[in-house]
Amino acid sequence: MLLRNSRREEVLEKLDEAGGLRPGVAGKVHLDTAVPAADIYGVATFYHLLAEPDAGVRVCQGLSCKMADSDALMADFKQRGVAASYASCLGRCDAAPAYWEAQAEAPTLTPGLSPSHPDQAIDLAGQDDQPYDALRTARERGADWVCQELETSGLQGRGGAGFPSFIKWNGVRRQAETERYIVLNADEGEPGTFKDREVMLRRPHLVIEGLAIAAHMLGAEDIYLYVRGEFGLARDSLAAALHEATARGDLDDSLSWHFVDGHGAYICGEETALLEALEGKRGMPRLKPPFPVEIGFRGKPTLIQNVETIACVPAVLLRGGEWFRSQGRSEAGSKLYCLSGHVARPGVYEAPLGVSLRELLKMAGGVVGTLKAFSPGGASSGFLPANQLDIALDFKTLAGAGSMLGSAGIVILNDTVDMVDAALAQAVFFEDESCGQCAPCRIGTQILRQTLERYRASPGDASVLEEIPEVMWGMGEASICGLGQAASWPLSSALKYFPEEFGRGDQFRQIDRDDDQGPGES
Repeated sequence: MLLRNSRREEVLEKLDEAGGLRPGVAGKVHLDTAVPAADIYGVATFYHLLAEPDAGVRVCQGLSCKMADSDALMADFKQRGVAASYASCLGRCDAAPAYWEAQAEAPTLTPGLSPSHPDQAIDLAGQDDQPYDALRTARERGADWVCQELETSGLQGRGGAGFPSFIKWNGVRRQAETERYIVLNADEGEPGTFKDREVMLRRPHLVIEGLAIAAHMLGAEDIYLYVRGEFGLARDSLAAALHEATARGDLDDSLSWHFVDGHGAYICGEETALLEALEGKRGMPRLKPPFPVEIGFRGKPTLIQNVETIACVPAVLLRGGEWFRSQGRSEAGSKLYCLSGHVARPGVYEAPLGVSLRELLKMAGGVVGTLKAFSPGGASSGFLPANQLDIALDFKTLAGAGSMLGSAGIVILNDTVDMVDAALAQAVFFEDESCGQCAPCRIGTQILRQTLERYRASPGDASVLEEIPEVMWGMGEASICGLGQAASWPLSSALKYFPEEFGRGDQFRQIDRDDDQGPGES
């Protein structure tokens, strides 16, 4: 098997050590690993940080940063002779317009935070002085008790899918294979989202303790922490917490911890694409089933959890599943919500799951200007109009409204924003970040961007948009993963709620995704 015989898992690490894809690097890594040089080149060119080692300062062109005039920031760098290039999103939406330099990562400005409160599971503003009592309790009471508390708590995956955590944990436990792995998904890349960054920076012990609990309860010896490449300070924070917990005896030597840097690919936030990256390959999603709990890292049962999700586990076990469930409103638990864009105090706010945007805006100092629209869950969630200010921000309610909570990366748009430009910014992002594996996504994202650019070049000519519904239908029905399935949502929602900005006086015709006969008007 190539994976074991050729040391393929070392490919990305060695490319990183070499400073990216520079002349001669593919051949050298081939000699070190026995992986064909063509494969190494294909892997390196897949990841932005490896393929463009001399990009210099990277300027974010995510929606929040575009609205804060990142183009002017880029022009300033160019005028001063600073090497600079655009990046899809840098995970610094609270500091828009954001930029990042690989060799000189600077901390972001302190974001707005919820005041410390005992009824917050994460409590970002609290003291990170974990005594690791939850780990000791879990080891005393056993895996059956832990999984029952997780089920009682109603804890759902906080990375975007909202999948019940206890099902994943039990899924790994029930496998006959005893070689198992725990993977932390800290490759936070959804535009508008930066909550995991703050958890790793401010409450790293919660993350380390949650991972240790998972490993001991599921019989895993190896824990892999896959941290976004642009989050070097967050990775260092986790490493420091691990060292401290080990030094004071909170963790024993039975677990092996492995830190892995992401290399610039939004798609690696998808759990199976992340596994491909861990195995030294291009981060392309796998077909499911089988699911990672059955066949994951190295073909073995694997638990993959988002940073916020795993950081909730200590509170669930110390205070009880019922307590955690009671902290929510329409669904279980408290939740970290990110606010950026036209808001007075961009930041991360912990609130009951199901809180309204009206309430969050009060916590964040209100809208700058007059609210026009918002993305409730990052770029993938599309847009909702201002009249939905009081909708419950939870998984089920937003799904019923044709959107999604996703990663809870809320971007606020005021009435100075042109929705065509907003939809175009999101289309550019998805085209840049499509892995290219499946045609509906690879071609569809390109068509969306090109069509919006043609409309922008001939404003008012809605005829250029006539084929868009069929394209969007095909992307939603036939794309392998959530990127392609949701990439059209920013445009489709903008057309739905703001048709007049696309040269129409009524709602754009919608494609019925439940129509088994294929594309057609609803």
